[in-house]
Amino acid sequence: MKGFSMTGGNKSPSAGYLFVWTNVDPIHEVDFNKWYDREHVEERVGISGFVSGIRYVALEGNRRYLGLYRTESLDVFGSESYRQAFAHQTPWSVTNLGRMQNSMRRVCTVVAETGAGTGAFLAVLRLGRPAGPGDLDMLCHEARDLQTSDGIIATRVLLPDAGLSSPLPAEQTEGRILDPILVVEATSEAAAARAAYRPKFGGVETAEPSVLRMMWQMTDKDLATARTTAPQSGGAR
Repeated sequence: MKGFSMTGGNKSPSAGYLFVWTNVDPIHEVDFNKWYDREHVEERVGISGFVSGIRYVALEGNRRYLGLYRTESLDVFGSESYRQAFAHQTPWSVTNLGRMQNSMRRVCTVVAETGAGTGAFLAVLRLGRPAGPGDLDMLCHEARDLQTSDGIIATRVLLPDAGLSSPLPAEQTEGRILDPILVVEATSEAAAARAAYRPKFGGVETAEPSVLRMMWQMTDKDLATARTTAPQSGGAR
């Protein structure tokens, strides 16, 4: 299929994704969003090896906010700059990380991708069980099939890394499943919903299908430009 690629093998290291899905008590929602928009996304995208950060809000599903960060590879999550980011959290970060509810944090490798680009809407589908024989092939097949659908511009099959996907403080650890995730980039809510709720996905029922709308995106290039053009204190005015 056009645009389809499998990662791994003799190719360069596959891209990584940090996938953070959460709720927050409505009483803290204004400050939570301000923190994400004014501090947290910029901090993460500013880490060496991070490529982009995107915020989504769910239109349907059990969790309201999704932060999706692409990295050059999984190696980023073992880097000194990433460790330093965790070791030096701001008080604002500590407060809002503690406000997260029903959280889900996954660090994933990209198993396969189709298409290109970022849609205005996103469908998220979880397998609901650890990957067994044939499951990744099935998800890749479904991704290729979805890529041919109207309104779908890209898909990605993500596989959580057990060693890197440490839970957030608010995440339920009992019965925690590190299952594959299929994310589908769509141009409309209707196209995303068709992907999320297609019957018997690959012959099995998926867990927690959800449709989300993109709130905003920051890339490493956006951040570099902003830092270059930011007014400098002092000097001529």
